[in-house]
Amino acid sequence: MKNYLIAILFLLFGFTLSAQDRSEHLERIKALKTAHITEGLNLTAKEAQQFWPVYNEFDEKRRELYRRERSKVQNAECLSEEKARAQLEEYVEIEREDYLLKKKYYNDLKKIFTAQRIMQLKQVEDEFNQKMMREYRARQASNKS
Repeated sequence: MKNYLIAILFLLFGFTLSAQDRSEHLERIKALKTAHITEGLNLTAKEAQQFWPVYNEFDEKRRELYRRERSKVQNAECLSEEKARAQLEEYVEIEREDYLLKKKYYNDLKKIFTAQRIMQLKQVEDEFNQKMMREYRARQASNKS
């Protein structure tokens, strides 16, 4: 999931887009991911109706945690020991919240899918993230040429 967020950030900040263009770009990526997961899992209408609210809630909460983590980034050399300790504690807390969020997410998914199907979802997501990174790298390479 973090790879997904990193890929989106690279794509968003790699281009000099207006705020509206960025929003449209993010929505396009989200639509591509939705289509990729739906197709990769071959979701039925009933499964999709149950799955997408759970997935979207999880995804939004993960993005919030990611934003919290990134908002704290400062130059470590400029931090006092006290501030560095506080920042480190915040990172640990964010990781704890991330773990609890994942645990809840997988428990919620178990009400919809078998464990095998959940592992298939993980595989499909990883494939999407890898595809996004390949496309990003290809664009970067073509921009350098």
